[in-house]
Amino acid sequence: MTSKLVCANIYTLYGASGSVYGTLASTFTARSGYSFLIFNLLCAPCFAAMGAIKREMNNTKWTFFAIGYQTVFAYAIALCVYQIGSLFTGNFNVFTVIAFIVVALLL
Repeated sequence: MTSKLVCANIYTLYGASGSVYGTLASTFTARSGYSFLIFNLLCAPCFAAMGAIKREMNNTKWTFFAIGYQTVFAYAIALCVYQIGSLFTGNFNVFTVIAFIVVALLL
């Protein structure tokens, strides 16, 4: 049931008339797919979890800080994965330098 729902959502989003996997393969490269997955794994959780964060912290300001921190952290890690992965394909730009700075700051 869940896989049918996911496929229906992808069909709706991408307007796919053929295979879901073919549409995804034409949309994402390996680098962009990995960075997309990493961002989704690390970003702010669902609304129920956000409500639990608000209830546990008992402060709206800290709740928004926690959600913002998770989102910025997820973006930074996804940027590092994408840009450092681009070195293997011969692409080097300003964002690659930024990715190395982010890695240095995290270490």
